[in-house]
Amino acid sequence: MRLLIINGPNINLLGSREINIYGELNYNSLKNTLKDYAAKRNIELDIYQSNYEGEIVEKIQKANTFDGIIINAGAYTHTSIAIRDALLAINKPFVEIHISNVFKRESFRQRSFLSDIAVGIICGFGLKSYILAIKYFELEEI
Repeated sequence: MRLLIINGPNINLLGSREINIYGELNYNSLKNTLKDYAAKRNIELDIYQSNYEGEIVEKIQKANTFDGIIINAGAYTHTSIAIRDALLAINKPFVEIHISNVFKRESFRQRSFLSDIAVGIICGFGLKSYILAIKYFELEEI
Protein backbone atom coordinates (compact mmCIF):
# COMPACT_ATOMS: atom_id res chain seq x y z
CA MET A 1 0.00 0.00 0.00
CA ARG A 2 1.15 3.51 -0.82
CA LEU A 3 -0.12 6.51 1.12
CA LEU A 4 0.54 10.19 0.60
CA ILE A 5 0.59 12.41 3.67
CA ILE A 6 0.18 16.09 2.86
CA ASN A 7 0.86 18.78 5.43
CA GLY A 8 -0.07 22.39 4.91
CA PRO A 9 1.27 25.68 6.24
CA ASN A 10 3.24 25.88 9.46
CA ILE A 11 3.29 22.13 10.11
CA ASN A 12 7.04 22.38 9.50
CA LEU A 13 7.20 24.45 12.71
CA LEU A 14 6.10 21.60 14.97
CA GLY A 15 8.11 21.54 18.16
CA SER A 16 8.51 25.31 18.23
CA ARG A 17 5.01 26.54 17.39
CA GLU A 18 2.34 26.77 20.10
CA ILE A 19 3.73 23.84 22.05
CA ASN A 20 0.72 23.88 24.37
CA ILE A 21 -1.45 22.96 21.35
CA TYR A 22 0.87 21.01 19.04
CA GLY A 23 3.38 19.45 21.43
CA GLU A 24 7.16 19.33 21.52
CA LEU A 25 7.90 16.76 18.81
CA ASN A 26 9.47 18.46 15.80
CA TYR A 27 8.46 17.87 12.19
CA ASN A 28 11.46 15.69 11.28
CA SER A 29 10.81 13.47 14.31
CA LEU A 30 7.17 13.17 13.29
CA LYS A 31 8.17 12.11 9.78
CA ASN A 32 10.61 9.52 11.12
CA THR A 33 8.03 8.15 13.55
CA LEU A 34 5.44 7.80 10.79
CA LYS A 35 7.86 6.17 8.36
CA ASP A 36 8.99 3.68 11.02
CA TYR A 37 5.38 2.86 11.88
CA ALA A 38 4.45 2.37 8.24
CA ALA A 39 7.55 0.31 7.37
CA LYS A 40 6.64 -2.24 10.07
CA ARG A 41 3.31 -2.66 8.27
CA ASN A 42 4.69 -2.79 4.75
CA ILE A 43 3.15 0.59 3.91
CA GLU A 44 5.05 3.04 1.76
CA LEU A 45 4.65 6.67 2.80
CA ASP A 46 5.41 9.83 0.90
CA ILE A 47 5.31 12.71 3.39
CA TYR A 48 5.02 16.17 1.92
CA GLN A 49 4.75 19.65 3.42
CA SER A 50 4.30 23.03 1.81
CA ASN A 51 3.33 26.49 2.97
CA TYR A 52 2.05 27.27 -0.54
CA GLU A 53 -1.46 26.40 -1.69
CA GLY A 54 -0.53 25.90 -5.37
CA GLU A 55 2.22 23.42 -4.50
CA ILE A 56 -0.24 21.39 -2.43
CA VAL A 57 -2.73 21.41 -5.31
CA GLU A 58 -0.02 20.17 -7.70
CA LYS A 59 1.00 17.39 -5.29
CA ILE A 60 -2.62 16.24 -5.07
CA GLN A 61 -3.00 16.33 -8.85
CA LYS A 62 0.00 13.98 -9.18
CA ALA A 63 -1.26 11.50 -6.55
CA ASN A 64 -2.61 8.92 -9.00
CA THR A 65 -0.10 6.23 -7.91
CA PHE A 66 -1.23 6.34 -4.25
CA ASP A 67 -3.93 4.23 -2.64
CA GLY A 68 -5.04 7.06 -0.40
CA ILE A 69 -4.21 10.45 1.04
CA ILE A 70 -3.95 11.72 4.59
CA ILE A 71 -4.17 15.49 4.65
CA ASN A 72 -3.54 18.03 7.37
CA ALA A 73 -4.16 21.12 5.28
CA GLY A 74 -3.55 23.43 8.23
CA ALA A 75 -5.13 26.85 7.73
CA TYR A 76 -6.02 25.93 4.13
CA THR A 77 -8.64 23.56 5.57
CA HIS A 78 -10.74 26.63 6.29
CA THR A 79 -10.00 28.65 3.15
CA SER A 80 -9.01 26.58 0.13
CA ILE A 81 -11.57 25.67 -2.47
CA ALA A 82 -8.61 24.93 -4.79
CA ILE A 83 -7.40 22.09 -2.53
CA ARG A 84 -10.98 20.79 -2.27
CA ASP A 85 -11.36 20.83 -6.06
CA ALA A 86 -8.03 19.02 -6.54
CA LEU A 87 -9.11 16.28 -4.13
CA LEU A 88 -12.42 15.91 -5.96
CA ALA A 89 -10.65 15.79 -9.33
CA ILE A 90 -8.40 12.86 -8.51
CA ASN A 91 -11.12 10.74 -6.88
CA LYS A 92 -8.85 9.14 -4.26
CA PRO A 93 -9.99 8.32 -0.74
CA PHE A 94 -8.61 10.75 1.79
CA VAL A 95 -8.74 11.30 5.53
CA GLU A 96 -8.69 14.84 6.89
CA ILE A 97 -6.68 15.17 10.08
CA HIS A 98 -5.91 17.84 12.63
CA ILE A 99 -3.47 17.64 15.51
CA SER A 100 -5.66 19.76 17.78
CA ASN A 101 -9.36 19.42 18.46
CA VAL A 102 -10.58 22.16 16.15
CA PHE A 103 -13.98 22.14 17.86
CA LYS A 104 -12.37 23.42 21.07
CA ARG A 105 -10.73 26.31 19.28
CA GLU A 106 -11.79 29.48 17.47
CA SER A 107 -15.06 29.26 15.55
CA PHE A 108 -13.37 29.87 12.18
CA ARG A 109 -11.39 26.63 12.66
CA GLN A 110 -14.62 24.66 12.90
CA ARG A 111 -15.45 25.22 9.22
CA SER A 112 -13.73 22.92 6.75
CA PHE A 113 -13.91 22.90 2.97
CA LEU A 114 -12.71 19.28 3.01
CA SER A 115 -14.78 17.46 5.63
CA ASP A 116 -17.87 16.73 3.55
CA ILE A 117 -15.82 15.02 0.82
CA ALA A 118 -13.40 13.17 3.13
CA VAL A 119 -13.78 9.51 4.03
CA GLY A 120 -13.48 10.67 7.63
CA ILE A 121 -12.01 13.25 9.95
CA ILE A 122 -9.61 12.68 12.84
CA CYS A 123 -8.84 15.54 15.19
CA GLY A 124 -7.69 16.19 18.70
CA PHE A 125 -5.37 13.22 19.20
CA GLY A 126 -2.18 15.18 18.78
CA LEU A 127 0.39 13.63 16.49
CA LYS A 128 -1.36 10.28 16.95
CA SER A 129 -3.98 11.60 14.54
CA TYR A 130 -1.62 10.60 11.71
CA ILE A 131 -1.26 7.05 13.06
CA LEU A 132 -5.04 6.72 13.38
CA ALA A 133 -5.44 7.78 9.76
CA ILE A 134 -2.88 5.20 8.63
CA LYS A 135 -4.77 2.58 10.65
CA TYR A 136 -7.94 3.47 8.77
CA PHE A 137 -6.29 2.60 5.47
CA GLU A 138 -4.89 -0.61 7.00
CA LEU A 139 -8.40 -1.65 8.05
CA GLU A 140 -9.83 -0.78 4.65
CA GLU A 141 -7.44 -3.27 3.11
CA ILE A 142 -8.90 -6.17 5.15
